[in-house]
Amino acid sequence: MSTLPPCPKCNFEYTYEDGGNYVCPECAHEWQRDAVGAEEGGAAGEKIYRDASGNVLQDGDTVTVIKDLKLKGSSKVIKMGTKVKNIRLVDSDHDIDCKIDGIGPMSLKSEFVRKA
Repeated sequence: MSTLPPCPKCNFEYTYEDGGNYVCPECAHEWQRDAVGAEEGGAAGEKIYRDASGNVLQDGDTVTVIKDLKLKGSSKVIKMGTKVKNIRLVDSDHDIDCKIDGIGPMSLKSEFVRKA
């Protein structure tokens, strides 16, 4: 009998551990081992967003980009160290909606930012 949690994306019951993550062989979804309880039974069932260092992010936070990010379809680059103010957290592929000075509206992944 497996004590591992089922996949939160497809509910497949045969997941496995890989380092500090759980992995679903059915849909290839990966999630952090310590985030299982927080995602399923958070304060109001809300998803918890974390930056690259593991800090919890909230709407309105200021974050810093931790690596150069190329923009698809453009020659522009978001440079490492760029500060992004007043972020909005959304439940999609890219976790953060924001506005970057000189570039405009943008969606970022939380794994490429650090809370300032």
